Amino acid sequence: MRIAWFCIPAHGHTNPTLGLVKALTQAGHEIYYFSFEMFREKIENAGATFISCDGYDFEMEDKENADRVGKDQAFAVEILVSSTIALDGMVTEKITELKPDVIVSDSVAYWGKLAALKHGIPYISSTTTFAFNRFSSKYMKHGIGETLKMLFSMPRVNKQIKRLQELGYPVKGLLDIVQNDNETNTIVYTSKYFQPCSDSFSERYHFVGPSIRPMTEKMEKTADKTVYVSLGTVNRNREFYRNCIETLGNTEYQVIISMGANKDQFDRVPDNIRIYESVDQMAVLSISDAFITHCGMNSASEGLYFGVPLVLCPQTPEQDAVAKRSEELGAGLRLPSLRDEDIMEAVTRVLEDKSFKAAADKVSDSFKKSGGINEALTFIEAVAGGH
Repeated sequence: MRIAWFCIPAHGHTNPTLGLVKALTQAGHEIYYFSFEMFREKIENAGATFISCDGYDFEMEDKENADRVGKDQAFAVEILVSSTIALDGMVTEKITELKPDVIVSDSVAYWGKLAALKHGIPYISSTTTFAFNRFSSKYMKHGIGETLKMLFSMPRVNKQIKRLQELGYPVKGLLDIVQNDNETNTIVYTSKYFQPCSDSFSERYHFVGPSIRPMTEKMEKTADKTVYVSLGTVNRNREFYRNCIETLGNTEYQVIISMGANKDQFDRVPDNIRIYESVDQMAVLSISDAFITHCGMNSASEGLYFGVPLVLCPQTPEQDAVAKRSEELGAGLRLPSLRDEDIMEAVTRVLEDKSFKAAADKVSDSFKKSGGINEALTFIEAVAGGH
């Protein structure tokens, strides 16, 4: 079986797919993974053939644009449609040459979905966030400003739709591109329990649980309670990290902070705190008792997989949805502000109130009982085989 796989240039959307890609290639299937140079090594290590999407006037390669896509829906649609147009010639040529049995694409790599429509090839959406429909989208906090921006940008979006139609894409409007319905074959990397409104999705949606990487290092536990702090790879919130250091320094807790390029900005750090540019997150979470997180889907899922209660500090609407669901299930507590006293109060509560740990364990159990890579693999084979 030949699979064409498409993804956007983002770690949080690429990493969850790699275990499945590896399982598929080990099962003898050929995967042609359309992605970007920064991910070449990871993709090739998973056994896929890498096809580069770099250098096609593709605006999402700009780091600022990629970050803005998570925060600005109108901008996201415009940039992703224009990216589809930029990639059209290359993708059409490759699809014609490869003749894949199925196309799998990230839920926001619209060029993959549109290629499947244009060439009449079975399609599967790979969803690394929650699945969103009219019920679960209530978890996304798009304010009135966002809606107005969307309306004002519609003429621009409609212009892009027209350009797509001229290139042979059978789309009538925006919703054909951005929305998956209950007829869309979809793999979602979470459990039915953690997914909001999971009963509103059809049997075409397979909730396979998060993709958890094996640990590559060991992290030593040096105190009775370990607190892990990470706001993800792109966060630059120096004030937040400083408050965490001041608040959690000289406590009885072992504190591990992963802060990317911010690391060198803090020289005098209390003995109970260790600051890293990056860590093996699985190793750290395996010894943690609380996790202060930005609520990226992967990070929150990894924390909950290890039964670690979360202190929630979302930065984008998508992360806010993850925070809301974690809170709703009792597995996390939202930070009301970044002030010292609020950080201390939230950490203390999450560590001392046993209900948070019990709720995190319940989510963990649901992840471990999901179908995992085997279910996803069987599903892809069935769709490709025309079942």
